[in-house]
Amino acid sequence: MNNNIKEKVVVITGASSGLGAAAARHLANEGATVVLGARRKERIEELANEINSNGGKALAQVTDVTVAEDVKSLVDNAVKTFGKIDVIINNAGVMPLAPLERLKIDEWNQMIDVNIRGVLHGIAAALPYMKDQKSGHVINLSSVAGHLVWEGSAVYSATKYAVRAITEGLRQETKPYNIRTTIVSPGAVSTELLNGIGEADVAEATRRGVENIAIPAESFARVVAFAISQPEEVDINEVLFRPVKQVL
Repeated sequence: MNNNIKEKVVVITGASSGLGAAAARHLANEGATVVLGARRKERIEELANEINSNGGKALAQVTDVTVAEDVKSLVDNAVKTFGKIDVIINNAGVMPLAPLERLKIDEWNQMIDVNIRGVLHGIAAALPYMKDQKSGHVINLSSVAGHLVWEGSAVYSATKYAVRAITEGLRQETKPYNIRTTIVSPGAVSTELLNGIGEADVAEATRRGVENIAIPAESFARVVAFAISQPEEVDINEVLFRPVKQVL
């Protein structure tokens, strides 16, 4: 699998837990250099130390994806330290589900800021380097919720539909620069996303719906590795994956 992964420099946002941490470990094990961004300083430094202790290469930097300057600094530091950026995985996301009638306006804004603006900030930070290199790979996180809507998911789904639209636009616009784009849409995967649901009844219903079917975060890591490992002329544009038992 490390064909076309080894020695690549991969920047990952939201890398302190869940999908981002699993991807970091897996890609480092396949020979990539991983640059980890997240808000939780101790968590990403611990992960970077773990990877480095196991013979991999990792760098951690505190990053808030809602702040464009933070994401630019993360990518700039990756290029300054390792000479290039081959892949950015815009993974950071939040999912405070709630019915619209509850008017959780602060949560709506949080989802827009992290799930949409965070992705755009990642693109803005990485794209100039990738254009100059005439190569690169942008991997953006959508969701099954970016393909359908259910009660309580309206705003979250809207942000994940937006990620798909943004990534498709990026795909079309970057063909002259040999840049690849991938949308990854996971279903029920074991992460800390459920911890961000503030409405107790919604959180409980969501947990009941996924706790017995959720698949490990490593499943996401393998999907990302598959997309990256393809020959440079192959562009895996979208992957939608779920647990076998997931109906929605």
